Amino acid sequence: MSRPTPPTTQPASTSHLATGGSCTLVGAGPGDPELLTIKALKAIQSATVLLVDDLVSDAIVAHASPTARIVYVGKRGGCKSTPQAFIEKLMLMAVREGENVVRLKGGDPFIFGRGGEEVEHLRAAGVQVGVINGITAGLAGLTSLGAPLTHREHAHGVVFITGHAKPGDAGTDWQALARTARDAKLTLVIYMGVSGAAIIEQELLTGLPADTPVAVIQHASLPQQRHAVTTLGSLHATITREGLASPSVIVVGDVVRGVALASLDAAQASQALRVG
Repeated sequence: MSRPTPPTTQPASTSHLATGGSCTLVGAGPGDPELLTIKALKAIQSATVLLVDDLVSDAIVAHASPTARIVYVGKRGGCKSTPQAFIEKLMLMAVREGENVVRLKGGDPFIFGRGGEEVEHLRAAGVQVGVINGITAGLAGLTSLGAPLTHREHAHGVVFITGHAKPGDAGTDWQALARTARDAKLTLVIYMGVSGAAIIEQELLTGLPADTPVAVIQHASLPQQRHAVTTLGSLHATITREGLASPSVIVVGDVVRGVALASLDAAQASQALRVG
């Protein structure tokens, strides 16, 4: 009996049409170019067309080929944005023209980056899309402060959640989430939550103590990064007082206590060096 012919496979990072075009969604990470994966860097360098999100830093775009066509398709809450349907149309047109298209997205394409929508649209048009993951801001932000998102003693898991619901959507049930986070020892990482911080604070307080530690990190990993460590009961007041704005991530949970410990360790190490 003859063996069936094995199916043809393609590399995960890039997929081709008969025209020779390809499309890859690439996670640019939180902003620091040194946090790019090697695979992402290679994809950026080989692209003939880059469709670039607003939060991707110039230092990352600088890795593109000098001959590449770079199209900025920014999407920021409260700002003038490129319509999603137009972005998807540009991607499809460029692939059909035989271009090596890279959709360069801040953070990870599949964490609040509408990557899932873009993949669905292109697959429906007959285009198989590759995806290269990137470091998400929620991870990079707290890590930059010397604290983990999970910890055997303090957090058994982590929830990435958006603080910004699309029009017509009821959004997150913050009260239910607060109870779950309390009972299951979960860290909450809230994206796009600064503008709704007052409501988020009020709702989370129904299930979490007011003294629950919170960190707010703006421009994670970039030279202009700023942060504030506070408590859940003072979240909105701290954001207002410190003038923190988007793009920021809000991290809620006992793991944030590690930020203070990291600062203490750094101070102790500095003191030891001076004494030595």
